[in-house]
Amino acid sequence: MKKILLVEDDIALSAGLCFELEEEDYLTVAAHSLKKAGQLLEKSKFDLLLLDVDLPDGNGFTFYKEIKKRYTVPVMFLTGRKEEEDVLGGYDLGADDYVTKPFSPSILKRKIAVILKRTGQNEKRDQGQYDDGYLRIDFDKMTAQRGTETLLLTPNEYRILKLFVENAGRILTRQVLLERLYDCDDNFIDEHTLTVNMTRLRKKIEDTSHKYIQTIYGMGYLFARGEGHEA
Repeated sequence: MKKILLVEDDIALSAGLCFELEEEDYLTVAAHSLKKAGQLLEKSKFDLLLLDVDLPDGNGFTFYKEIKKRYTVPVMFLTGRKEEEDVLGGYDLGADDYVTKPFSPSILKRKIAVILKRTGQNEKRDQGQYDDGYLRIDFDKMTAQRGTETLLLTPNEYRILKLFVENAGRILTRQVLLERLYDCDDNFIDEHTLTVNMTRLRKKIEDTSHKYIQTIYGMGYLFARGEGHEA
């Protein structure tokens, strides 16, 4: 069960949000001041911080700037501040999202689900794993599954996948891949070998409904789970 800390001084709004989130099977803890939020963070680990900006005992931006030095917790600001400089300031602090009041509870819950899924995948990546529910890879054990099928990948294919997973959403040029990849004898691979590896890897991990490696023509490749992009 994911644990969420909600810092909101509007008692009615706080109670309503706690009810909505608990219906989604989140364990939600409410704090109505920054002082209380700080005490809760000292005692327990949270998967997400929902943080108002204007609170009776201080500013949520300043509070987050301080606590992120001590704790690693994703944050979503929930605030009435709609000015562009405030929104940009929140993101500059490292916010995972910035939601202005009033907001739709349904949209808020969807945004929370996206953040928690992403941070959960990041934790697995940090541990040498990737798992999106369909493709599962353990880079340390060198095992991989696509759905219920066990995949037989070569060492180079694991190296390519690890580079992609570590740089998900970023374009990797062919030059970068060539510089980072090497064969069993620690020799750097060439253009032809890279192309062959990419073709074989796609056939192994992808199907018509699950596409992972996208070619960005003239630039390189992008690892991004999606549907129907051009191979």
